[in-house]
Amino acid sequence: MQPAARPWRLSPRHALAEGEQQVWIGFGGQADQPWLRLLRPGFRHCFAAIRDRQGWSLVEPLSGRLLVSRAGVAAEFDLPAFYRRAGLSVVGPFRPGPPAGDGWLPNISLYSCVQLCRAVLGAGAPWAFTPHGLYQALVNEKENRKKILDASLPVG
Repeated sequence: MQPAARPWRLSPRHALAEGEQQVWIGFGGQADQPWLRLLRPGFRHCFAAIRDRQGWSLVEPLSGRLLVSRAGVAAEFDLPAFYRRAGLSVVGPFRPGPPAGDGWLPNISLYSCVQLCRAVLGAGAPWAFTPHGLYQALVNEKENRKKILDASLPVG
């Protein structure tokens, strides 16, 4: 008699190796819905592009739907540069952090492109409510990290 089949679960030993994924967050968007006109032009939407050894995955939160797809380009393709040439603002790369959820209560938030991008970034993601707020927080975080790295380099 065979043992009962167990559903496969992701365990820490199956998790990706450190540094194996890189995340870029892209910003852009037109006001295709009336309420989006309240947001800053060029920062009305955000999405995540994730690179691993197999290639690029795109996580695109749409109104009422989540689109996750694999880009038909090689892992070496510079997708962030392609988006920048298309007129989008792109920040990255970031390493995804550990999942959030170390409290007694579940993390409850509205479904939005910003919250989804924060979830992709993990527990260390900066808090933001709008795409432009997330952009500013990520740019500031990247600049602060660069200043710390530059200060630790030997002079001369």
